[in-house]
Amino acid sequence: MDSPEMTFTLAYLVFAVCFVFTPNEFHSAGLTVQNLLSGWLGSEDAAFVPYHLRRTAATLLCHSLLPLGYYMGMCFAASEKHLYSPTQAPEAWRLFFLLALILPSVACALVYYWSQDRWARHPLARTLALYALPQSTWQAVASSINTEFRRIDKFATGAPGARVVVTDTWVMKVTTYRVHVAQQQDVHLTVTESRQHELSPDSNLPVQLLTIRVASASHAVKPFDIRLNSTEYGELCEKLRAPIRSAANVVIRQSLSDLFLETFASLVEVNPAYSVPSSQELEACIGCMQTRASVKLVKTCQEPAVGECQQCYCRPMWCLTCMGKWFASRQDPQRPDTWLSSRVPCPTCRARFCILDVCTVR
Repeated sequence: MDSPEMTFTLAYLVFAVCFVFTPNEFHSAGLTVQNLLSGWLGSEDAAFVPYHLRRTAATLLCHSLLPLGYYMGMCFAASEKHLYSPTQAPEAWRLFFLLALILPSVACALVYYWSQDRWARHPLARTLALYALPQSTWQAVASSINTEFRRIDKFATGAPGARVVVTDTWVMKVTTYRVHVAQQQDVHLTVTESRQHELSPDSNLPVQLLTIRVASASHAVKPFDIRLNSTEYGELCEKLRAPIRSAANVVIRQSLSDLFLETFASLVEVNPAYSVPSSQELEACIGCMQTRASVKLVKTCQEPAVGECQQCYCRPMWCLTCMGKWFASRQDPQRPDTWLSSRVPCPTCRARFCILDVCTVR
């Protein structure tokens, strides 16, 4: 690690990965292609399609220059290798330098090819041309998308490298090097997968990510996948004209309350159980009247006289689901990160308790 060559290699590798995948810290610092070339790219809101025609081309060029940037940096970090003179450099480095020159050369040739005929050869322009009327061009379709994107009622979500945009007519996925476009009236949407993650980066609650396959009726338009949080699924359905089908065994939990109830139940299961006296008979839950009472509030988080929680002397009267719904109803919807650590009053005697005090009965 004391070697300048190794130190520069590790530092440049971290920079290159972050520059390509752009974490939030790089976005905040403005170290993105969109920000560095904002003067040439223009505004996405003003002209969505022209902006992304230029953005995808600029991103390809900038990323193709990263190997050459590493080689130039190594000329200073490892000066004893004589990398500044490729004829004197080791053979492995000469091959790397050749590759570092070929990548931007190929990228430049590809971007030049795309830009011909006013970007008509760009993959995005070719896709839009498939939706153009017989007497029209892809620019007319682009103009329609630009107009719809400027409206405030569009649906937009996702990270910068995988954004999902749904307007009145179009379903679009914006990635680093490409923009996928499909017309709403021609698509079939299917929820193909759901993944449950225990913790969200923004809160302490689990998050469910849905993968939706967007397939156009036209075989010339390649299908693509969009991913979004299940809590945004309802808003997406409101914007779409076509129904969304679900694959077998895919369960969608749309609301934050659904996710919380699942977490609430899993935490209660690991709490100490409460043994019901043999003389006491469990009655139906007074919340739903559908199942028997299954939980009892017993202060187990701390000693009886310590802390904010209080001992509840009510008999078991609630089922686990209804108690979880009561707990969730007393929370601040704007602060889901505090839900699991908060305290609420007992729905019957008003004694304050936390999740650690909810015990299943046996």
